[in-house]
Amino acid sequence: MEIDLIELAKKSRSASNQLARLSTKTKNEILSAMAESLRSEEENILQANAVDIQSANEKGLSSAMIDRLLLTKERINSMAEALEEIVLLADPVGLMSDFKVRPNGLQVAKMSIPLGVIAIIYEARPNVTSDAAGLCLKSGNAVILRGGSEAFNSNVAVVNALHKGLEKFGVDTAVITFVPTTDREAMLELLKLDDYIDLVIPRGGEGLIRFVAENSRVPVIKHYKGVCHLYVDKDADIDTALRLLIDGKTSRPGVCNALETMIVHKEIAEKFLPLAEIEMKKRGVEIRGCEKTKSILPEVVAANDEDFGTEFLSLIIASRVVENYDEAVSHIEKFGSNHTDVIVTNNLRTSQRFIRDVNSSSVMVNASSRFADGGEMGLGAEIGISTTKLHAYGPMGLDALTTKKFVVIGEGQTRHKIQ
Repeated sequence: MEIDLIELAKKSRSASNQLARLSTKTKNEILSAMAESLRSEEENILQANAVDIQSANEKGLSSAMIDRLLLTKERINSMAEALEEIVLLADPVGLMSDFKVRPNGLQVAKMSIPLGVIAIIYEARPNVTSDAAGLCLKSGNAVILRGGSEAFNSNVAVVNALHKGLEKFGVDTAVITFVPTTDREAMLELLKLDDYIDLVIPRGGEGLIRFVAENSRVPVIKHYKGVCHLYVDKDADIDTALRLLIDGKTSRPGVCNALETMIVHKEIAEKFLPLAEIEMKKRGVEIRGCEKTKSILPEVVAANDEDFGTEFLSLIIASRVVENYDEAVSHIEKFGSNHTDVIVTNNLRTSQRFIRDVNSSSVMVNASSRFADGGEMGLGAEIGISTTKLHAYGPMGLDALTTKKFVVIGEGQTRHKIQ
């Protein structure tokens, strides 16, 4: 099928202008209608998903991948509920901030406005289709969705359902545009359309994100990987450190905010590490340790530099014993990914230093790395996590899908005296 991506993007740009003018009330009504449509189109979505699941089984995809692809009545209802939760979130569009009055009487402020058109390039989970569409709609942005081949039929069915919600309000369905092909050349062309697309957000593995970043002329929100650290300071409470280790490593080891390395101050290592080993063994976690770790825990696997920079996404954790706080921070600077890093300490001064010295997108003091999540941080739903500092950093909620324009109100002031 021949697809004119430029025309597709032009329509999305035009639709974004209509969407940006909608009131919060109307956007919320549309979101509710989209949720209702997901439920009413349940059978069509399940039939389309069954085709994807059959194809995935024929291709021999892993059980974990198939589980991510699978839609059930309960999961479709959860997708609808997620849209209804977005209704309850505060609308960032039109908010005024940074008010000031200049000496000449000019009133200067900033107003939050939509970014315009956002392209989401993602893999596997069909729920991303409705989540991304809902977040973009609430923040006044048109969205171009390019999903993975594994979920193609499911994504088409979900978008068709969302369009029925839009049509009830006479809104151009191009505000939610699905790219009807999984051809990589089409994705490459999409990434060149910087005249029509304002931002690209890739969601998936490191390979996908690097491909998008290396080939895009449109600004890209990047999140390559989550190499998250737990630093157990010499002034740490050991019970607290163990709880944070267990939760951070084992509650969901395959997610980006799971712990991948524990760094332990030498003054507490002989007390903490044997207890950590017991807890990790109970839960099937393999520890890969530095020489100092192995001197305390002889049975652990020897670690190398590659282990310290790896996002395992499994029941493996690297361990390093450090001489002091500065060495811990240096390790994070060398091997970290700017995602999430945690310190366990009862020393207020040390915790404040850690907050200042570690510039990851989420810095935790005596709290689990697993809280690096939009919902857990009070943002509501999130569209992704950014580990690059422009234009957003960390979990991205509705606010991160807007920018700000200056608004200046005067009474006829001119910069130069008019003769």
